[in-house]
Amino acid sequence: MTTLIFLIFAGIAVFCGINLVVQTHPIASALSLIGVMGSLAILYLQLGGEFIAAAQVIVYAGAIMVLFVFVIMLLNAGAEGTSRQVSSFARYVGIVLLAAFLGLISFVIQAMLPKTEGVVFGAFQGGTALDVGRKLFTVYLLPFEVTSVLILIAIVGAMVLARKEI
Repeated sequence: MTTLIFLIFAGIAVFCGINLVVQTHPIASALSLIGVMGSLAILYLQLGGEFIAAAQVIVYAGAIMVLFVFVIMLLNAGAEGTSRQVSSFARYVGIVLLAAFLGLISFVIQAMLPKTEGVVFGAFQGGTALDVGRKLFTVYLLPFEVTSVLILIAIVGAMVLARKEI
C-alpha cells in the first residue's frame, strides 16, 4: 500500500513538474508548482518527517507561492505577448525525443551508481519539531543568526525603497 501511495504522489509531482515547465501562463505554472510542493509534502509524511511536511505546506506551498503570485500580478507577467506557432508534429517528435533522452540518461546514471537497498518507509526519525529545533539552535546557530540578519536587512531595504516611491 505504501508503494502505491508513493507511486501515485511521485507521479503527481512529475506531472505537475512537467506542466510547470510547459505552461506559457505564469499563474498556471505557479499552480503547478503548488501541486509539486503538495505532493512532496505527502512523500515527506510517508518517510516519517511530519514537521518537514508541515513546513513544506505552510512555508513553500503557502507563503512563498503567495509571494510568487503577487509578483506575477504586480509585474503584469500574465499579459500574453506575441508567440510563434509550433506545429503539432514538432511537439510530438520533441516529446518522444525528450522521453528517449531522459530514458538514456536515467539508464546511464543507474548503471554508474552502486547497487543499494531500497528505501524503508518510516525509517527516518529526524523530522520532529524538537529535533529540528535542537539542530537549529545548537549545530546551526551561526547560519541561523546570519540568515536572520540578512532577512532583517532585506526588510529594511524594502521599506526604504517603498518610502521613496510614496
